[in-house]
Amino acid sequence: MLMIRLARFGAKKKPTYRVVVIDKERARNSRSVEVVGHYNPIAKPAQVQLNRERIDFWVKNGAQPSDTVSRLLKTSATETPAAV
Repeated sequence: MLMIRLARFGAKKKPTYRVVVIDKERARNSRSVEVVGHYNPIAKPAQVQLNRERIDFWVKNGAQPSDTVSRLLKTSATETPAAV
C-alpha cells in the first residue's frame, strides 16, 4: 500500500521535510516513488508547498495520506495566496 508522508531532511535541529509518496513498509528516508511537496516548519510562518494535482492523482489511485499530511492539506487549502 502506498502512503503520502513526510521524509525528514535538513541539519540537526533544523528540519525540513519532503512530502513523498512511498510504500508503507519502507523506512522514512528510503527511496520514494515521487516527491509531491515540501514543508519547512522552522520558517516564520511555516512554508508549505504542495503539488495538489499529483496528490489528488495518488489519492485516487489508492495512496493514503498520513495524519500530518492530511493536516497540511487542510491548512494549505484554507489559506489564500497573498496579493502581489
